[in-house]
Amino acid sequence: MKTIFFITIVLISGAFAGLIHGTVNFTIVEPYLDEAIGIENHNLFESGEEEDTPKFWVEYEEYRIWQKSGQILAGIILGTSVGALFGIVFLFSRNSLPGNHDVKKSVLLAGIMWITLYFIPFLKYPANPPTVGDGETVVLRAILYLSFIAISGIGALAFYKLSKKFKNNKKFVSLIGYGIFISAVFFIMPENPDEITAPMNLVNEFRFMSVLGVSSFWISVGIILGLFWNRFESEKKTIKYS
Repeated sequence: MKTIFFITIVLISGAFAGLIHGTVNFTIVEPYLDEAIGIENHNLFESGEEEDTPKFWVEYEEYRIWQKSGQILAGIILGTSVGALFGIVFLFSRNSLPGNHDVKKSVLLAGIMWITLYFIPFLKYPANPPTVGDGETVVLRAILYLSFIAISGIGALAFYKLSKKFKNNKKFVSLIGYGIFISAVFFIMPENPDEITAPMNLVNEFRFMSVLGVSSFWISVGIILGLFWNRFESEKKTIKYS
């Protein structure tokens, strides 16, 4: 595949998947954000840090409108960048992935990256609504989360490389090895330093919706890139044999 075609389908796939992700988030996650921020505002009023005045609510509504209006655009931008990473990984791993169709290969890779780069780190450091978390620990929390993603991703890549040295059923040795490795990391990494003070039903529902939102991206980017890739490869073969 020519470089220009590769770049085009990767960016378009990421952008479309990001659009879907942003739309899903806007639909199912935003209501929980509104509820969580409402609790946060109530706490601010109770503590005296803010006053329950018309001016406060005008400024708050303006900020939330601006924030919500950028939700889908942010999804497209993030989707494009993550989609680029996904496309590069697919380019180098496509021939090693099982399956007889590019969509199957792409969706499988998306599932692997969803597990290693999102779901496993999420189990250790699950998403929390705005009412949870001390502003003074935000940098520490970001470092812990990104570190776990990096460790999980590099570990998965290392054990994948190791699996290529094994044959047949022995490849499962690498999978088991990664499971042991990431389990050890899971227990060694520090816990989230912030205490959860928000209602647990709100926190759990927010986390569940967040998982659905992110999952919509990985499913979408896997299907869309696979379809584009298969289309261009089919056209390439048609031109070659015509």
